[in-house]
Amino acid sequence: MTSMLASFDASSVNAALLTSALLFGIGLVGFLSRRNMIVMFLCTELMFQAAALAMIAFGRVHGNADGQTFVIFILTIAAAEAALALGLVVLLYRRRETLDSEAWSELKEC
Repeated sequence: MTSMLASFDASSVNAALLTSALLFGIGLVGFLSRRNMIVMFLCTELMFQAAALAMIAFGRVHGNADGQTFVIFILTIAAAEAALALGLVVLLYRRRETLDSEAWSELKEC
């Protein structure tokens, strides 16, 4: 009976980790391939959520609540990043009337 429960837990953890890796990959490809700042911001949030899902899965593997504790911190950081990024995007749009990241390439150091 316990071996059946252990295999069920292992398969669900594997599915969660596979989903997490897939979400992170989609977010990374979206961030690197898009130029619109809002889409880049949403892809960053997708990567945060993928990391949170992985933390929960690893917490389940170890049988403790440390994964959920880390997720609370990840969500707090994601909320702060969302507030700052959206404020910055609105400010940049008001200055140039575009959200194309190439329009802001002059901010790089020489």
